[in-house]
Amino acid sequence: MRTATAVAAEGPAGPVKAFVPMKDFPAVVPVNEQSKWEVRPCGMLVQKRSSEEGAAAVPVPTFRLRVKHGSIYHEIYISSQATFGDLKKLLAERTGLHPQDQKIVFKDKERDSASYLDMSGVKDRSKMVVVEDPAAQAKRVLEMRRAAKMDKAVKSISQISLEVDKLASQVSALEVVFSKGGKVSENELLRLIELLMNELLKLDGVFADGEAKLQRRMQVKRVQKYVERLDVIKLKNAIPKMYDEETPEAAAPPPPPPQQRQRKKSSSSTQPPSVIVTTKWETFDSLFSPRASASTSSTTTASSTAASSAAPTPRFDWELF
Repeated sequence: MRTATAVAAEGPAGPVKAFVPMKDFPAVVPVNEQSKWEVRPCGMLVQKRSSEEGAAAVPVPTFRLRVKHGSIYHEIYISSQATFGDLKKLLAERTGLHPQDQKIVFKDKERDSASYLDMSGVKDRSKMVVVEDPAAQAKRVLEMRRAAKMDKAVKSISQISLEVDKLASQVSALEVVFSKGGKVSENELLRLIELLMNELLKLDGVFADGEAKLQRRMQVKRVQKYVERLDVIKLKNAIPKMYDEETPEAAAPPPPPPQQRQRKKSSSSTQPPSVIVTTKWETFDSLFSPRASASTSSTTTASSTAASSAAPTPRFDWELF
C-alpha cells in the first residue's frame, strides 16, 4: 500500500497540487506471516498473540511416586496434573488389579478417582498405598453380569423381531387376498395365530430393563395388533358359513292350511286314550270290603264292571290286620 502527500506548486493558472509517495507498504501479507496476524472486531490488523506458545514455555513437572501394594513398592512416574484415576490405570499394569477395584490411600484418606494429584497435595516422591476394594469389585461384577443380560435380551428381542417381520408379511398377504374377495383358509389363519402367540410367549420370557424393556413392550404391542387383525379376518370369513347354515331352514315347506290342521285334530280326538288315570276310591274299597250281602256284592260288581270297562285296574291280594 502506498501513501502520498499533497505538495503545492506554482503554475500559470495558479498553484497546482501534486502527490508525492512517502512510504511503501506491502499490499499482500506473505503466506508464512498470515498466521501471525489477526483482525480485531474494529477492523484493525494486529499481531496474533498465542497463549499456547507461552504455556509451552513452562514445562509441566513430573512426579515420582512410591506406591505400596502389599509388601511391594512400585515407582510410578506421572504428570503432576494427572488424576488419581490415571494413576490407577498405571498401577493396573503393575499390580494386576482392575482400576475400578483399586482403593488409593494418601495421607490416611481414600482419594477419589476424579481428584487431581497436585490439588490433593501430592508432591514429588510422595508415598501412598493401594489396596483391593472388595465392595467395588462385587459392584463391578454385578454390573458386568447385568450388562451381559442386557446384551442377551437385546439380541433375543432383535431375533424375535425378525420372526415377527416374516409373519407380518404373511398377515398382509392374507389381508390383500381377503380384501379382493378371495377365500382364506381357516387352517392358515389358525397357524399364523399360533405362531404369533409363540413369539408372544418368547417375549414374556425375556428379562429386560431400561431400553431393552421398551423394545420388548413395543414388540408385544406389535404382535397383539397382528393377532387382532387375524381375528377380524377369521370372524368375517365365518359370516358366509352362517348364512349357508340358515338357508335350509328358510327353504323348509310352508305350514299346512287351517283345514288340514283341523282334520288332523279331529282324527287325533277320535282315537281312544291308551291309559286313563282315575282317583275313584270305590274301586280300591271293593277290593277290601267282604261279601256280606247280595246287594253290596251286586253294587260292588257293577262298580267294578264299570271301572274295568273304563280302565284296567290291577287286583292284589291284600291281608287285613
